[in-house]
Amino acid sequence: MKRLTFLLALLFVAGGANGVAAQTIRISTDATDLILRVADNGRLYQSYLGARLQHEADFQHLPQGREVYLTHGMEDYFEPAVRMTHNDGNPSLMLKYVSHETTGGTTVITMRDGQYPVEVRLFYTAYPRENVIVAHTEISHRQEKPVTIYNYASSMLHFDRAEYYMTDFTGEWAAEVQMTEQQLHFGKRVVDSKLGSRANMQASPMFILALDGPARETVGDVMLGTIGWTGNFRFTFEVDHLGGLRVISGINPYGSEYTLAAGEVFRTPEFIFTLSDSGTGKATRDLHDWARRHRLKDGMGTRLTLLNNWEATYFSFDEAKLVELLDEARKLGVDMFLLDDGWFGNEFPRSSDRQGLGDWEETVEKLPGGISKLVAEATERGLKFGIWIEPEMVNPRSELFERHPEWVIALPNRDRHLFRSQMVLDLSNPAVQDFVFGIVDTLMTRHPGIAYFKWDCNRPMTNIFSPYLENQSHLYIEYVRGLYNVLERVAAKYPDLPMMLCAGGGGRSDYEVLRYFTEFWPSDNTDGVERIFIQWGFGYFFPTKALGAHVTSWGRQPLKFRTDVAMMGKLGFDIRIDGMSEDELEFSRGAVQNFKRLQHVTLDGDLYRLFSPYDGDHAALMYLSKPGDKAVLFAFDMHPRAGARALPSVRLQGLDPARMYLIEEINMMPGQRSTFAGNGKVFSGDYLMRVGLPLFGRAHLRSRVLEITAQ
Repeated sequence: MKRLTFLLALLFVAGGANGVAAQTIRISTDATDLILRVADNGRLYQSYLGARLQHEADFQHLPQGREVYLTHGMEDYFEPAVRMTHNDGNPSLMLKYVSHETTGGTTVITMRDGQYPVEVRLFYTAYPRENVIVAHTEISHRQEKPVTIYNYASSMLHFDRAEYYMTDFTGEWAAEVQMTEQQLHFGKRVVDSKLGSRANMQASPMFILALDGPARETVGDVMLGTIGWTGNFRFTFEVDHLGGLRVISGINPYGSEYTLAAGEVFRTPEFIFTLSDSGTGKATRDLHDWARRHRLKDGMGTRLTLLNNWEATYFSFDEAKLVELLDEARKLGVDMFLLDDGWFGNEFPRSSDRQGLGDWEETVEKLPGGISKLVAEATERGLKFGIWIEPEMVNPRSELFERHPEWVIALPNRDRHLFRSQMVLDLSNPAVQDFVFGIVDTLMTRHPGIAYFKWDCNRPMTNIFSPYLENQSHLYIEYVRGLYNVLERVAAKYPDLPMMLCAGGGGRSDYEVLRYFTEFWPSDNTDGVERIFIQWGFGYFFPTKALGAHVTSWGRQPLKFRTDVAMMGKLGFDIRIDGMSEDELEFSRGAVQNFKRLQHVTLDGDLYRLFSPYDGDHAALMYLSKPGDKAVLFAFDMHPRAGARALPSVRLQGLDPARMYLIEEINMMPGQRSTFAGNGKVFSGDYLMRVGLPLFGRAHLRSRVLEITAQ
């Protein structure tokens, strides 16, 4: 207690005569304040979270608020941030403030229990320019024996508003991130995952919280929140009897009580959030800026266009067929050819998804010249070469499984459970980590010309049991830690290697794993209409350059429609080029050229959502370059109903009202003339934002791409 009093006295002296700063910890961006206060009882409370306050003198008027990191077993009635049992069986924890320091934008607050040697440290990193705050927690103790922690949140935030609306992003394979908004009332709403490896298959680790009314694009107070954890997560939204809301984010503790040894530090994942008082649009743009500058691998770099062979060949190919596809890639004008599944296995050749997974040697019968031959053929054509792997999984029909059945996650004394004819390798085991790293390392050592990896993960965990671990409740957590260990080793040895994260679609989409990947695959569903919804949802949280989007044969939309949708992401093709007409090939080549020419706008510019597909049978969004001199606008008519009322003009956003802008329709099929009334005309930014453009019509499956250039 004397140490606490002494530290508070020092804070008082440093804070000035009014004493406000002595009791206050301010975590700020240029637009947001998170203000914490140490109360007379020595405990830490959240006094304020919202738009940045202009005068520190006003801090003294703030209410005490609610406790920052609530514990189990004391006087609180609701969901705690942390719960543990001590050596003597006592299940309570009482945390009091000890100290805090801020270094390089990161504030670290230390709290301890006065009766038990338990320490909890809260970390907050503020990014002022991007208006993003990143929070995580470290838990440790010095008791004689291990303690058990049952809850271990990354963050707990409190709100006191009249109404709360939460949007989640749920779905299933081929129907990812379907947006649903609901009002929160008394009680709990939980969004979580229990799938382990392909953890986000049914629920993505992100949400929108709107305050005092439903979420809107350009007005209103909203928070966008997401967690950086490539495993089971949980968001808990609990409204109490007084109308206060607590939002608790972190690893899902389901089946994961953790035995923490003395001196060991349990570090939670990062919870990443941004607040906006100008609607979801500004929040998205802030989060995109943060991701490109601070988190996404090569976030400020360019991206490779590609041709993938999967839908053109599936497993049925040989060396000659792939060389033909290399010629098609050159005709198309893309940067790279990507060889997908089916190139490996000899005792169990990978002729289907039922065998061979785990045996990462080229199938001699298919590829007598091996990967080296294909890399050389690609290089000769001016192309880069990429390759597909699924290193965390194994088929029972494989040499790997025959040699190492103990490397697989599977319950003893139970029937084997297969998903897509495969099982999950136990990445909690260091020997398995070495094997998985060795897949990438061996390929890169033998074939240094490989320029890209597509890293897949096609099944969630079932039959949860590790032959390696003594404590089975650690498996969900240690698997993810093992994955990160492998990816750290890959990044250390091959720091400039681009990689796509694929997990049967959007089964993995978080900002921790994206430290190691330049992009991820949002969905296996590449139907143009469905992709509008899927890319729309992911676009709230992830910049365009992180979203792989390929033109394929899914759906029955015109080629132009499918291509225009894919150009709203990182463009690729997964289609037989030799099946195209000359006009279609010319159009596709032109689309690739347009994408490359304008990627500084679409991949690095600011996103403005103009008309949501959830509001009707149309969609429109716009990317604006950072200098503001160029914009690209995408507009889609999906399936408008006959007799539906005419839609008004769509108002643009983000332009300079004083500047003039030339509108030109691009991505036109050869011989097709633009029917857009504004094509070739010049408008002021003021007109475009106040009056707008007639973007939509009654046609089905029609798309427009407009290039907007400041004059």
